[in-house]
Amino acid sequence: MPQRKPTPADLEPIERASKDELQSLQLERMKWSLKHAYSNVPHYRASFDSAGVHPDDLKSLADLAKFPFTGKQDLRDNYPFDTFAVPREQVARIHASSGTTGKPTVVGYTRKDIDTWATVVARSIRAAGGRAGDLVHISYGYGLFTGGLGAHYGAEKLGCTVIPMSGGQTEKQVQLIQDFKPSIIMVTPSYMLNLIEEFTRQGFDPVDSSLQVGIFGAEPWTDAMRAEIEARAGIDAMDIYGLSEVMGPGVASECIESKDGPVIWEDHFYPEIIDSDTGEVLPDGEEGELVFTSLSKEALPIIRYRTRDLTRLLPPTSRSMRRIGKITGRSDDMLIIRGVNVFPTQIEEIILMLPQLAPHYQLHLSRDGHLDMMEVLVELRQDAAAPLSASELAALHLDLQHQIKTYVGITTKVHILAAGRIERTAVGKARRVIDKRPKSAPLYVGA
Repeated sequence: MPQRKPTPADLEPIERASKDELQSLQLERMKWSLKHAYSNVPHYRASFDSAGVHPDDLKSLADLAKFPFTGKQDLRDNYPFDTFAVPREQVARIHASSGTTGKPTVVGYTRKDIDTWATVVARSIRAAGGRAGDLVHISYGYGLFTGGLGAHYGAEKLGCTVIPMSGGQTEKQVQLIQDFKPSIIMVTPSYMLNLIEEFTRQGFDPVDSSLQVGIFGAEPWTDAMRAEIEARAGIDAMDIYGLSEVMGPGVASECIESKDGPVIWEDHFYPEIIDSDTGEVLPDGEEGELVFTSLSKEALPIIRYRTRDLTRLLPPTSRSMRRIGKITGRSDDMLIIRGVNVFPTQIEEIILMLPQLAPHYQLHLSRDGHLDMMEVLVELRQDAAAPLSASELAALHLDLQHQIKTYVGITTKVHILAAGRIERTAVGKARRVIDKRPKSAPLYVGA
């Protein structure tokens, strides 16, 4: 499939700007954002004062390191609207997280914020090869979750025709893709795998569909899963990154001409990488926790927000702005199994190295006495040429167990199930970890 690479004329001037031009704009906007937060949000005034810093202390971009971090708990402590920097009547829209682990984090947008958000998502879709007039099928959930409406407004801003399907109704999703023939789909990667399976179940080859580009986000995924989706669906699989506290989808996105990590739209979001334990700012190229400061948000300015995503900053390639490497995990979803740090994506990488296994899995955590145990549930591919014999299945079982022990460093129980036995998600993110341990057992660190 030929890629639709943008030409220089397609790009905004800031996407081609020099480093000096970009940093000059960042410094100007950062000064405004710090003053806006300090002047209008009691939390930030108290936080800055406690740290002994003032917005006027920012003389260079490096001075941002003097300012305190913001965490998810800070937003929850000021629930629902106390972190808003404009009167509530000027807030045009409210989104919120699910709140499954406590109070939801609430985010607000002025009309200008919504336009900025639409602009960076439109930029992201264009970077993925989208153009005005393209038909875009959106399977992200609509509602308080930022995915659906964020993608929707961005696609419309670019001039695309939007199919606001949302999540669920998998059979109907495939029917509409077959009937309407969109060229772009925006969805979580795990749900895209569900759609691929549904194409096959209905007797269609997903490679023959009209889809050319998939823009995938809202959950971590690996390069192995990218290869899996591209091979099975015959599309370019592009990575879009965002989180509601910073804006929503469109904080960063990959470019189709390079596919080398999401480009951070640094004219609106300033990134740092820190040591998760010490808070020290790390140089570009070193892995650590990703931190963002908003440069243009009105309703909810966010200063040095700890995303808990573990990655590194990479130099510019296709655009003038830096990129983030693949998210290797989160400092708050790192599993600790008998003293070993484990990320679900590590297990996913191993599963996808074995051609007999499908890219669906769950990790079940339990406790035997004082020891944490992990069981890995995987399933066989539905499209296998022939059923595995008992001896082949036993060998596969031992191989997977051995690979996990070798590359991750823990002994696990492995259960290889028939195709279709792992729980599927009709909406949103795949449920990868099932924790059956007593509540006192530490599943997350750094939260």
